[in-house]
Amino acid sequence: MNATTEAGPAALTGTARAFHHNRGLVLDEIGSVLQQVDPLEVAALVTELRLADRIFVAGAGRSGLVLKMAAMRLMHLGLTVHVVGETTAPAIRAGDLLLAASGSGTTAGVVKAAETAAAHGARVAAYTTAPGSPLAAAAAAVVIIPAARKTDHGSSLTRQYSGSLFEQVLFAATEAVFQSLWDEDAAAPEDLWLRHANLE
Repeated sequence: MNATTEAGPAALTGTARAFHHNRGLVLDEIGSVLQQVDPLEVAALVTELRLADRIFVAGAGRSGLVLKMAAMRLMHLGLTVHVVGETTAPAIRAGDLLLAASGSGTTAGVVKAAETAAAHGARVAAYTTAPGSPLAAAAAAVVIIPAARKTDHGSSLTRQYSGSLFEQVLFAATEAVFQSLWDEDAAAPEDLWLRHANLE
């Protein structure tokens, strides 16, 4: 039994107390915003994933890192997935899907990728906080994550810094999408494991 269990949170001091408090803060904020994500919007995005010949993911910064994680999970399900900007990513074409994420919906590179994808006949699906944004306008399926944008300093929506809540909920949402697709696929974990990287 550790000291926290024996003495309880009231006995914590300094960094330990701050961590205990902020762990709860982060979990509470994620849970609150994730509950507000519309399952019907997610269902429309999942339909786009199912229908796509190939899936390309595009995001900048931490949002881009989250989509790279999502791309890996979709690959584990047997889908063909590419990360925009990687040297091995091929040209996008009709029948493909660009899955994009931008909290503001105005990130220049992500919006340009969405416009280019649409111009080549591909579909676009997006995660954003901003339904009226250029990214949302380019997308056939949009999932709104009602978190603060990274420039909303002092937002009443979050006490966390610069877009953290959007990125955290984005990760949780993409994991729930993967889990839902896996439930339908009904493949054994061992089958997915055969696609796991073995050159690490």
